[in-house]
Amino acid sequence: MTATTSTSVQWPTPGLTRIPYALYDDAQTAAAEQARIYRGDTWNYLCLEADLAEAGSYRTTFVGETPVVVTRDDDGEIYAFENRCSHRGALIALEKSGTAKDFQCVYHAWSYNRQGDLTGVAFERGVKGKGGMPAGFRKEDHNPRKLRIAVFCGLVFGSFSDDVPGIEDYLGPEICQRIERVLHKPVEVIGRFTQALPNNWKLYFENVKDSYHASLLHLFFTTFELNRLSQKGGVIVDESGGHHVSYSMTDPEAKDASYREQGLRSDADHRLKDTSLLAGFAEFPDGITLQILSVFPGFVLQQIQNCLAIRQVLPQGLAQTALNWTYLGYAEDTPEQRQVRLKQSNLIGPAGFVSMEDGAVGGFVQRGIAGARDLEAVVEMGGDSAASSEGRATEASVRGFWKAYRRHMAV
Repeated sequence: MTATTSTSVQWPTPGLTRIPYALYDDAQTAAAEQARIYRGDTWNYLCLEADLAEAGSYRTTFVGETPVVVTRDDDGEIYAFENRCSHRGALIALEKSGTAKDFQCVYHAWSYNRQGDLTGVAFERGVKGKGGMPAGFRKEDHNPRKLRIAVFCGLVFGSFSDDVPGIEDYLGPEICQRIERVLHKPVEVIGRFTQALPNNWKLYFENVKDSYHASLLHLFFTTFELNRLSQKGGVIVDESGGHHVSYSMTDPEAKDASYREQGLRSDADHRLKDTSLLAGFAEFPDGITLQILSVFPGFVLQQIQNCLAIRQVLPQGLAQTALNWTYLGYAEDTPEQRQVRLKQSNLIGPAGFVSMEDGAVGGFVQRGIAGARDLEAVVEMGGDSAASSEGRATEASVRGFWKAYRRHMAV
């Protein structure tokens, strides 16, 4: 292996309960992740099918740190290709979204169609018989790298790999069912923003999978009885370990003394001045009021009460992560239902009543481990397996992440 596809970090044990802190700030590991994970045998969330409603629609996004253009062509199909001009490497598309007949690099005006084929080279034959490209130059040899595309429940995924299994096989039946549970009818985007996180991408993705922390870190969850470990619920970890679901049901009977008895800050006497924030409506017949679902390496689908959202986790160097949020509503929402979703959107995001702390705690870890590269995190809550569980006082899905990570990274 070359230095760019391997890591120099040594794992202390063959299991999943000790995680070397060095993995969160090692440059060689980060380079290997781009090659083995993001450009490897994984499906990466790109955008919603609803973002590409008509021919010519496009969005720009990333697979890891690689910029990508996603388009819909006149044939109705979705295509994705590297957002990099084959000439000198400049971005081809500069806007986050729009419509285009084709794309032209602003630097030297090389042109590309919606499928990512190089179609035009400015002054390819020179000017007045002088200059130009060599006689043997063939445009078809200089297309940007293209991605395979898979669409599931209106979610558009892309992969640089020819070997990654089909999307339903990649997700597995339980994860497919839980995605279908939320995305079972057409959706509309009702808001977007990007949050900058001061930590390695793995710290945030671990946090998403960590059902143990949710009612301890997030004061709002337990105070207003949205999520307590004593409520009915569970954790699903797929066979690969990389995908998970954590879910719970609001249950007034679950409000016991267990948090107060341990002196935890997650049980407080705060009250809402505007109680309509949590005055939602029942829309899922299974009674689940909170479901957090993740797909390796960086997709999250959430349902918190009536707040539906997608989170896209993207690395930006060793200690920076971009977290792209997309708020969703159903196309058939009534005005009253849409108003509820918009109001409950205040639960999440960098200042959200629920998730505000998640934007800070990853930075606390990143700073806390700065002098501990030769030490390891302890991930033993609930045992040492990466198996599904009826209880949520466990780190099984975090261990599942590392199970998938070690397989993709071959460590």
